[in-house]
Amino acid sequence: MPIPSILELNRRDLLVGATATTAVGVLHSAALAQDGVTAVGDVAEPVVSRVSFTVNGQRRELELDLRTTLLDALREHLKLSGTKKGCDHGQCGACTVMVDGRRMNSCLSLAVMHEGGEITTIEGLGTPDDLHPMQDAFVKHDGYQCGYCTPGQICSAVAVLEEVKAGIPSHVTADLTATLEATPEEMRERMSGNLCRCGAYSNIADAMAEVAGRPA
Repeated sequence: MPIPSILELNRRDLLVGATATTAVGVLHSAALAQDGVTAVGDVAEPVVSRVSFTVNGQRRELELDLRTTLLDALREHLKLSGTKKGCDHGQCGACTVMVDGRRMNSCLSLAVMHEGGEITTIEGLGTPDDLHPMQDAFVKHDGYQCGYCTPGQICSAVAVLEEVKAGIPSHVTADLTATLEATPEEMRERMSGNLCRCGAYSNIADAMAEVAGRPA
């Protein structure tokens, strides 16, 4: 049977075709359901779990969808908006926090993975009346610029100096047997995962050098 062109279709032909298409879709969905497969458009109920961790020295308990990232748990559930959502792909570093003493891109980690963990955000480093030395140095050297990525920059900068103090080498560490120092090369390499659209990199390096007690 030849297929009519769109101009030759009448109302009856159009209704017959639409009904047949709908019937095929319903039968396909029923077949998927029998096989235990969720059809396109169906939304499964979220799986919720209780998670507890310490945030900025305070024990917090939450009931979260298992898919909730640590970033969203901090921002949306605990209302700690200092940690920023930048690229949401782990590429910009704006969401950097410290978990059990190590810096982490919170957008790439699920909250339930940190049961019992110790989490420090920018709110836990200092207050306007009692700044952390790194926060104070950022202000002094204008390392914050527009300020959006600054919380992640500061958390990362604090963790970088702790890494150096602990003797953890980086890709630019030339001598693994020597005492590690916070050289400009070490600091720049370790901060390379924190991007700043304002281009405040040199100011950030100066701030870190001051806290490290070294010339910029």
